[in-house]
Amino acid sequence: MVESVKSHLESIWLGRQSYEEGLRHQELLLAQKLAGDPKNYLLFLEHEPVYTMGRRRDDSSLGIAVLPHPFYRIARGGEATYHGPGQLVCYLILDLIRFQKDLHAYLRFLETCLIDTLAYYEIQAHRREGLTGVWIEHRKIASLGIGVRKWIAFHGLALNVSGDLSPFKKITPCGIAGVEMTSLQQEKERQKTHPHFIPPSLREVATQLEITLQQTLP
Repeated sequence: MVESVKSHLESIWLGRQSYEEGLRHQELLLAQKLAGDPKNYLLFLEHEPVYTMGRRRDDSSLGIAVLPHPFYRIARGGEATYHGPGQLVCYLILDLIRFQKDLHAYLRFLETCLIDTLAYYEIQAHRREGLTGVWIEHRKIASLGIGVRKWIAFHGLALNVSGDLSPFKKITPCGIAGVEMTSLQQEKERQKTHPHFIPPSLREVATQLEITLQQTLP
């Protein structure tokens, strides 16, 4: 019987960091896991404005030739995306043996965690057939992209909480033409919810996501 991951899960809030700093934290913990560290890690942070591209060789989703913010090609699945202030990023350094080494099951698990977290804020979100991520009607609120090294997962998910979404318009987010990006703040405004219901900080959402992850990990 596999021991519950709850006893080996450590959550770390890193605040706002450059992409290089966040990547350095991931690589450090990934190396520890590969060396036998029994813990699994959740790194919560927000990035300075940056574009990233996954392992795909087709760069068409990058959009315009000169992007307004730094660009990194990284070791995750998926296509182009944007990270910036107001977006909650969660990097999970996690042993996938707990998911029977099934990447699709792991991605569906992450989507479920996000959907449950948004439900806490009275936002009804869902999956879309054939597309990775989390949606509200036709609008995309969260993106996923993972890397795997010797069945240890890294990278993870990005949830738009607040902030400026216009940098997404410079690219084709996740390679989906015509996609409309949204955020928790924008959805609350659509519902004409009183502003005090909008989470006052990314850490509040991070806490709720952490609780959901802890409750649903096998």
